[in-house]
Amino acid sequence: MRTEPYIPPPSALLALTEAHRTFVEIISLRLGRSVLSRAPEGDGHPVMVLPGFMGGDGYNGPLRRYLTKRNYEVHGWGLGRNLGPREGVLEQMQERLVFLSEQHGQAVSLVGHSLGGIFARELARELPQHVRQVISLGSPFGEGRLTASYLAGLFSRLNPPEELPIDQGVLATAPPVPTTAIYSHGDGVVNWKTSVQSEEGSHAKTESIRIIGSHCGMTMNPTAWFLLAERLAQHPDDWLPFERQGWSSVFYPSAVN
Repeated sequence: MRTEPYIPPPSALLALTEAHRTFVEIISLRLGRSVLSRAPEGDGHPVMVLPGFMGGDGYNGPLRRYLTKRNYEVHGWGLGRNLGPREGVLEQMQERLVFLSEQHGQAVSLVGHSLGGIFARELARELPQHVRQVISLGSPFGEGRLTASYLAGLFSRLNPPEELPIDQGVLATAPPVPTTAIYSHGDGVVNWKTSVQSEEGSHAKTESIRIIGSHCGMTMNPTAWFLLAERLAQHPDDWLPFERQGWSSVFYPSAVN
C-alpha cells in the first residue's frame, strides 16, 4: 500500500496575511484594467467557473463578468455554496456540464478555484468529450493534500474520507484534455506543492504556471485574469504551453520548486 508524503500547510505568516493580500489583489484589478482589456479575446465558446470550498457563484462574479467581456459564454456552477462532494453534487455537476455542452453545441472549458479545480479535473476525467480544457487555481490535487491545507480538518468533518465518491488514487493524474494548473508560492491556505502537476501524472498538454498572489485572491488577481484569458483563447487542437517572455517574466516566475 502506497503512503502519501507528509506535506505541511503553508507558514503561519502566509496564513495570517491572506486577507490583507487578497485586498491588495482586488485593488490591483483597477490598476491593471487597461492591460486586462488587451488580453486575447475568445471565440465565444462556453466556460463554466466552479467555486472553491465554502464559496459560491457570487464570489466568482467579477471573474465571470470579465471573461464574458472577453467574448465567452460564461456560467457559474449553479449549486449554491461548495461544501464538498456531498451526496448528489458530482451527479448534478455532470448533468450541468452535459446540458451546457449540448446547449452550446460544443465542449465547455472548466475553470475551478481550489476545490472547484479538483471538481473540474474530475468532470473532465469522467466526461472528456464535453470538456475543452481545464484550468485550476490553487487546487490541491497532488499527493500530500490531506495535510497540506488549513481547511483539511473542516473538509473532512463535512465530507468523511470513507464516504468520498471521488477516487483519491487518481486525483494527481491529469485528465485527458489540455490542463493548466495555476499556483502561487504565496498561497496561505494550501501548500503550493500540492497544486502543481507532477511529471508522473502529466501528458503532452499539461502545464503548471506560477503567479504571485494569495489563495483567496486568485479569482480576483489581475495576473490570473490575464492568464485565464490567454489560455482560454487557445483552440484545443492548437494548444501550446504558456511562454514566459518579455514583461510576462516579471508576473509569472519560472521556479517550480
